[in-house]
Amino acid sequence: MENSFTRTLGTSGITVSALGMGCWAVGGPWLFNGVPAGWEGVDDAESERAIRRAFDLGATYFDTAANYGAGFSERLLGKVFKDRRDKVVISTKFGYQVDEANSSVVHYDEREEDSDVASRLRVDVEASLRRLQTDYIDLYFLHVWGMKLDRALAAREILEDLVKQGKVRAYGWSTDLLDEQKVFTDAPHCAAVQQQLSVLDGNLDLLKMCEERGLASVNRGPLGMGLLTGKFKPGTTFAESDVRHHAQWHPGFKDGSPTPEWLNKLASIREVLTSGGRTLGQGALAWIWAKSPVTIPIPGFKTVAQVEENCKAMQFGPLSPDQMIEIDTILRR
Repeated sequence: MENSFTRTLGTSGITVSALGMGCWAVGGPWLFNGVPAGWEGVDDAESERAIRRAFDLGATYFDTAANYGAGFSERLLGKVFKDRRDKVVISTKFGYQVDEANSSVVHYDEREEDSDVASRLRVDVEASLRRLQTDYIDLYFLHVWGMKLDRALAAREILEDLVKQGKVRAYGWSTDLLDEQKVFTDAPHCAAVQQQLSVLDGNLDLLKMCEERGLASVNRGPLGMGLLTGKFKPGTTFAESDVRHHAQWHPGFKDGSPTPEWLNKLASIREVLTSGGRTLGQGALAWIWAKSPVTIPIPGFKTVAQVEENCKAMQFGPLSPDQMIEIDTILRR
């Protein structure tokens, strides 16, 4: 392995590469409540090569979900790592009804916040274990963003029991809701929060909570779904089958195109992010590491080339304090 830059998954004590691999895109096409939620241009053989290359370059942490590809992303990781499971750390997520045959995922209940995940959790975990070809999950995230707290706490009780059984080593919740996270994370084996975080967005109060409680902040969207790599321009559009065509919830996209606000902000800090020979994407990852010692970005990928570029960011390491101040000055924050 070429990189030794590591961080810890919060209170679990599990050591991982400072960069994780986000395995949403390699799940390929799938539908979430009838709407495309996957990525276009995915080649499964290339995905497998990319995962292997990431491992060779020092990435030991791979984040997936039962949703991604309606189980396909988990199956892909299971195939690649079945013979070296003890060499990697895998997080996956639960909370939805997955129909593998039809590449479809739906809420368990009519409303997300009312989902009765606890009653299905033991079935969910067994399904993920089978797809991953393993007998334990290192970090298991509740994937339902807006679930009511009482229902999330019911799921937490079962998660604690799964830890006792050895099927889960630690767990967390993938949501940016601060008040809910303050309650949910107050448990013996809750070790991490998964939150959206990049140089242009993120809940910094939630990040501060992670620091105060010794939790890992696993960062989805560290490259703004590709926007922060600089490859998109005004007027760039995405296919109907690509999740970014529908990503109205993301501040960097509107009506299937990148927003002028994000493109302009990125242009304004380009020089700082690309200092020292970094690419834009590598600079965006470096900002996250410099922002806090508990952060672990998990950029997505579809190709070997993307994996190589992202992993090289570990060689550069975090931005300097002066560079962080310069970015905040430019962005007036």
